[in-house]
Amino acid sequence: MVRIGQAIMLHRGGDREEARNRFGLLWKETEQTGHLFHRCAIAHYMAEAQDDPVDGLEWDLRALAAADALTEEWTRWGEHARAVRSLYPSLYLSLASDHARLGDRTAARHELGRARGLLGELGDDAYSGRIRAAVARLEERLQDGRPA
Repeated sequence: MVRIGQAIMLHRGGDREEARNRFGLLWKETEQTGHLFHRCAIAHYMAEAQDDPVDGLEWDLRALAAADALTEEWTRWGEHARAVRSLYPSLYLSLASDHARLGDRTAARHELGRARGLLGELGDDAYSGRIRAAVARLEERLQDGRPA
């Protein structure tokens, strides 16, 4: 998680290329034995670091696949299932944003509907507030026909 955090800081600091390099290395390292939560986080942030929206969509789909596998695994344990479900609004929001950037407003609205339908899984904290606000902003832009 420390190395994931370092790559996130590089991205947020504007060094997208180095962030992509580090996320790519982490992705390769976790292919065989990596924890699904880490793979989900790596793919989710790698998507944000992409310059090409097609690449962003591909990485967001990888993040969703890792979350789905993690949900299936953790649901068997019961106690962590809610924690995993709280990832989905952000994952669907990212997919909606990817589709909007690619000009597919129908797919964007579909994914945004999925995100909105799961907002109840979020807590009452700053992160949850940011996700709710981002869903509302993208919804407004799609309704107004503005570019995402």
